[in-house]
Amino acid sequence: MKFTKFGKAVLMGALSAGVISGVSSCVVSYTTGYLYVTGTVTAQPNGNGIISGYRIDHNTGLLTTINGLPVSSGGASPVRAVLLTGSRFLYVLNRGLNAEGNGDCTTTDPCQNANITQFAVGGNGILTPQETFFSQGTNPFRLLVDTSGNYLLVLDHDSPDNYATSYNPNTNGCTLALGSGVATCGDITIFQINQTTGRLSLVENAQVTAAGGQPLTYFPVPVNPVDFLMTGGYVLTLTAATQPASFPYTGGSQVWPYTYSSTSGQLTLSQSSVQTLGIAQGTAIIAAQSVIYVPDNEPVTITATNSAFPQGTYPSQILAFTVGSNGALQAETQPITPDNSSLSNPIQLLEESKNKYLYVANQGDNLIGNNPQSGIAGYNVYTGPFQLQPTTPWEFSSGSGPQCIVEDPSDQFIYTANMYDSSVTGVIIDPNSGNLFAGRVNSDYPLQGPATWCLIDGRVG
Repeated sequence: MKFTKFGKAVLMGALSAGVISGVSSCVVSYTTGYLYVTGTVTAQPNGNGIISGYRIDHNTGLLTTINGLPVSSGGASPVRAVLLTGSRFLYVLNRGLNAEGNGDCTTTDPCQNANITQFAVGGNGILTPQETFFSQGTNPFRLLVDTSGNYLLVLDHDSPDNYATSYNPNTNGCTLALGSGVATCGDITIFQINQTTGRLSLVENAQVTAAGGQPLTYFPVPVNPVDFLMTGGYVLTLTAATQPASFPYTGGSQVWPYTYSSTSGQLTLSQSSVQTLGIAQGTAIIAAQSVIYVPDNEPVTITATNSAFPQGTYPSQILAFTVGSNGALQAETQPITPDNSSLSNPIQLLEESKNKYLYVANQGDNLIGNNPQSGIAGYNVYTGPFQLQPTTPWEFSSGSGPQCIVEDPSDQFIYTANMYDSSVTGVIIDPNSGNLFAGRVNSDYPLQGPATWCLIDGRVG
């Protein structure tokens, strides 16, 4: 594909949800960016995971394969990856497989052999596997690094207590942490990161004492977790009211805030009751600047005549919040924004580096083929008071079933990694209008199988 450059490269940072990369603050003449994509290999059985990697040409946006990649992700069914501050180590969360040999892991058919695999990142972007680590719970599916770069957090859908042969309130970690009668829950496993080697060491829960006076080795969160994020001094966990049939976990409807200590890695429940959002199909919880967004895959009706959006019913919506005292979410002045009427199933979003435009990646609902419900919805971001208004046009192309959306280090290009057509798609950002262009015909890169996640690594030189 041939891209037109809209401006010179600027000082950059890693611009991926859940990704933290440190960058020097200096005047530079050249920026090197790398795009990593996790996924599986279609031609191989049992969900074997790989990491594909590309070098980004900051003049054109063209992608070239990094020598030595793809490499094995270190396990089956990789679903998330994060980059440590300074771009030295990358960690991949492999969900593993159930007894039937697929990734639809449940409480009755849990994932086996799940792990976190550590990679060293070379100067040319190559990845070298290092060590393997394991979360304390079962069915792990989310991963993040705190802003200090000292701790790594894993969200497990099911805590060890969920598999106990009998319930004992005096020893059940869910009950001890979350209250009387709570017999099952999810959990967050926390590791401290060795800044020299990247090695992970388990952080015990100093808040809850288990049987024999020993601390729990995990931090219980309410049952049916869907997603989590870290913002300020809080970890917010989005949970569902009912148990999903299988992965991917959706149905987010409520949020539990935890106070987080960046010095010890400890989590403390910061308020005693759940915060209900008034929705039933939340797919993620995402921070962009000071705003918290929850994409929700259920209809919303716009009736106001003075709305920036035409009156009518839209298939999905985006909720916007700020974080108040004790981590409680407070609705923004424009709390609900409709998703584009031609798209569905919003799962990720990106606010570009200049904070003028926000882009929502819609996965769609079909599992194969060129899905017309897949794509990107664009918004202008206004503050004082906060509001989102559609760009013109409002809908932009992506590959089929985008799983992630990231901006390159030079702030000119956006990429999605797509599940249904096993591709990476690149587009150009028009800085004056927010439009995305150079469509799929000229901007698709084939992968060896379905994509599951992507992240950006930026280098300044």
